[in-house]
Amino acid sequence: MKNIRVGFKGKKFNIKARELSLPGQFIGLMFRSKETRNLLFNLPGKWGIHSFFVFFPFLALWLDEKNNVLEYKIVRPFTSYVQPKDKFAKLVEIPINEKNKSIIGFFRR
Repeated sequence: MKNIRVGFKGKKFNIKARELSLPGQFIGLMFRSKETRNLLFNLPGKWGIHSFFVFFPFLALWLDEKNNVLEYKIVRPFTSYVQPKDKFAKLVEIPINEKNKSIIGFFRR
């Protein structure tokens, strides 16, 4: 697990996430339960994601190289394509569940 200090609108908070290997980054949250860990992707660029075979909603955070949130979106199950507007350095996928309640609430304000 990696502790990521994330910045958003002048505020900082910590997110614990599992840093994925390259093969793991192709699978992401697919076929997992909503109680799984938060996932960290280190594939910079401007690529899109989907939520086929993800059976729960999750929060996607696209970060710059300093871990500032560039964009975020709640992704629903079986969404075909979601892409940020700009290039990013990292992506964090955060399942919407009880243990992530405070993080999710922060972005739903």
